[in-house]
Amino acid sequence: MPQIVVKWSGKEYEVELPESDTVANLKRVLQEKTAVDPKRQKLLGLKTKDGKMATDEAAIADLAIKPNTKVMMMGQPEAVIQQAHAEALAAPEVQDDFDIGAEEEAALQVKDKPEVQEKLQRRIASTEVKIMHPPRPGKKCLVLDIDYTLFDLNSSAERPDELARPYLHEFLSACYEFYDIIIWSATNMKWVEVKMRELGCLSHPQYKFVCMLDHKAMVTVQTEKYGVFDCKPLQFIWAKFDEYDEDNTVMLDDLRRNFIMNKQNGLVIRPFKKAHLTRHLDQELLHLMHYLTLVGQLDKLSGLDHRRWERYLAKHGARALQNAALQ
Repeated sequence: MPQIVVKWSGKEYEVELPESDTVANLKRVLQEKTAVDPKRQKLLGLKTKDGKMATDEAAIADLAIKPNTKVMMMGQPEAVIQQAHAEALAAPEVQDDFDIGAEEEAALQVKDKPEVQEKLQRRIASTEVKIMHPPRPGKKCLVLDIDYTLFDLNSSAERPDELARPYLHEFLSACYEFYDIIIWSATNMKWVEVKMRELGCLSHPQYKFVCMLDHKAMVTVQTEKYGVFDCKPLQFIWAKFDEYDEDNTVMLDDLRRNFIMNKQNGLVIRPFKKAHLTRHLDQELLHLMHYLTLVGQLDKLSGLDHRRWERYLAKHGARALQNAALQ
């Protein structure tokens, strides 16, 4: 009898089912173990032997599951969802109190510390980068976080496409005209690939990724006030690719501390959370698409203050539209 190991909420569940049973039967068993309704379960990366995404009607015998493979499940029990609804209506958005404020950030010159530079050089030497699509001549570099930037990690939305931030594909397609795109997540590469595949980003016809990076490329730093934390040094990318440097790179992340070693190149994006409640209101990628395509036409990005990107867009965006209308 086939055994399927499902990982959810930090725990693993071993499920044995007859080959004649279906994915729907699997979801009902998981409901008994986790209290997550089958309609809210998202089994990431579960495919049939012919390479298609497994539907609820797919037989267990037809699933492409190798020995020791673990299937990641996403979804929340109904009680948690109801509580989230109540909290969303009654409470303000919770801020990450471990993040670094702009005023404190200015005083932290961690990139200049010898021990940090030594760690960085070890990362550059030991971490291999898999190039998916080679850099294109003359393009700038756009580095993107995943969780809470492009994707809501913990929402109770029912399908992967509901976890994608609104305007995701429009944003990536428009930016691709001016930028090579690199994905950099603080998770491991397995889940980076699963998330991007489920969101339809790895097969989209209008944009490609140069590469995808995970936590192995990050560097641990220490500050007196904030203690020890990991960050994403863009020097890693610049060492791997001669085409990119501090003049043509911008990184989007919902945590300011991730680009503490590259303050000018970082743009703090508002986190995308509670997708089931907020996705019809979220326009962050739409506005950033206009900003990045506007500044993507500049010779250099190093003179910009990305903290004031909305002000820049309001000032120069209207002028650009007027010029375009006159042409």
